[in-house]
This record gives sequence, C-alpha cells and structure tokens, in this order.
Amino acid sequence: MRSLVLLSIVGLGAQLVDGSLGMAYGVTSTTLLLAIGTNPAAASATVHLAEIGTTLVSGAAHWKFGNVDWKVVAKIGIPGAIGAFAGATFLSSLSTEAAAPLMSMILLALGIYILVRFTASGLPKGNLGKPLRKRFLTPLGLVAGFVDSTGGGGWGPVGTPAILASGRLEPRKTIGSIDTSEFLVAVAASLGFIVGIGSQGVNYTWALALLIGGMIAAPIAAWLVRHIPPRVLGSLVGGLIIITNVRTLLKSDWLAASGDVRSLVYVALAALWIAAVAYSVGQYRKERAEELREAGETPTPTAEDAAAAH
Repeated sequence: MRSLVLLSIVGLGAQLVDGSLGMAYGVTSTTLLLAIGTNPAAASATVHLAEIGTTLVSGAAHWKFGNVDWKVVAKIGIPGAIGAFAGATFLSSLSTEAAAPLMSMILLALGIYILVRFTASGLPKGNLGKPLRKRFLTPLGLVAGFVDSTGGGGWGPVGTPAILASGRLEPRKTIGSIDTSEFLVAVAASLGFIVGIGSQGVNYTWALALLIGGMIAAPIAAWLVRHIPPRVLGSLVGGLIIITNVRTLLKSDWLAASGDVRSLVYVALAALWIAAVAYSVGQYRKERAEELREAGETPTPTAEDAAAAH
C-alpha cells in the first residue's frame, strides 16, 4: 500500500513538472521504476499506459486555458505516434540485460540536457512568427516519439525545446500542444508494447497509481509554474534524473563499478547538482530584479522568490 501511495505522489509530481515545463513526466516516472528493478520494456509500457489518462486530462486542461494549437498537434502528433510504436516494438525485442543500460543511457542524456538547458538559460521565450511546417514537425515527431518509447520518456525534452527554439509559437502554446499531442504518442506506444510483450511484466496497479497522481496534478500545473520558477524546477528535476540513472549504469554489468568509485561519483554529482540549483536560483533572482527595475518598481520578495530560495 505504501508503494502505491508513493507511486501516486511520484505521478503527481511528475505531471506537475510536465505540465509546467512541457517535459519530464515519462523520464521521471520511468527512472523511478527502473530504480526499483522493473523490466525496462515493462517500465516504459507501465508509464505510457498511465500517460494515456494523464495526457488526456492535461490536454483538456490546456485546451480550456487556450494553450493548444491544434494544427501543431496534428502535424507532430501523428508522426510521433508512428515513431513511438516503432520504438516500443524495438525495445520489446531487446533482452533485459541489454535494455536496462541502454534505457538508462537515454534517460541520462535527457537528464543532462534538462539540467544544462534550464540551468544555463531557463525556459526559452519564443515570439509569434510564421506557421510551423510539416517538413519540420514530421521528422521531429518521428524522432521524439521513437526516443520517448525506447527511453521511457523524451517526447517533451526533444519536442518542446525544438519548437521553442524555432521562435514561431509562444511558450504556453508550445507546452500545451506538446502535452496534448502526447496522448497520441502514449496510445501508440502502449499498442506497440502490447504487440511486443503483451501484458508480461506490466503492473496495471502501478499504472493506475501513476495515473491517479497525474490526473490530480494536471489541472493544477498552471498553479505550480506561477510559484516555482521553471528554471529552478528544471535544474532540480534534471539533477535527480542524472544521479538516479548514473547509479543504474554504475551497477550494471557494463561498468560494474566498485562501491568506493560509486560513492565518489555520487558525491561529485551531488555537488554539481547543488551548484546548478544555486546558480539557477541566483539567475532567477537577478532576472526578476531586472524585470522589476524596467517596470519602474522596487524589487520585493514574492511567493516565487520564496519558493526559489527553498
């Protein structure tokens, strides 16, 4: 019972992060399942099964607040579903021994990307521009969908920054459209895993626990982003993903690192993580003060500042 409650909390936290950053639900949830010894294909299948519900609720919430560009959803969601199905069947064909380190490497790469991206510059601020074209969104969807199912996450970390970097869609609609189109990816990935591994190893109770937590969190993700700066949140999540997956790799047959080596690596990573979060908090405070000065106001502590300080 305790594990189910913890999974619900993880699902809630992961969806709060995903709904406010447009990424990291799958990466965070799959990382936890791998850490407790779940089969890689089963872990990804369990998470994607839960995502069918969470992305549906999240998409509805974003649609209600006007954060969805349906043309973008269609252009990236359909090829994303194709890539996700292909990735799921590919992962299902690998042995557990080969798949576990491979998935951890993908998750580690995504974690490094999230940490560096948000620590260095936070959530990019795009400007409205020309419409996003199929020749850009189609290959992006295929790659993001494939990475998402093979790595247990990656739709947001691959898709969201790419669209934001294009400067053609405002951030709130980028996040809303990515979250909404992820429903198609989750359905296709789940079907791919059913074809590849059937129901073997998939824990439906765990999927339900993740689903419940995610569905509770989806409508209040907008509240979170108003109180915890995305830059700080991204640094926190990125560091957690890195440390957890480095632990998996160090214990794998690929590396088989000794206890002393693992301890040194953990200490070094923890120090870097703390430094990254501290830097993000400092940069957020500086940017906040500059914004207030430009507006002709005196910088005063806010709820966001208090959240960032902790």
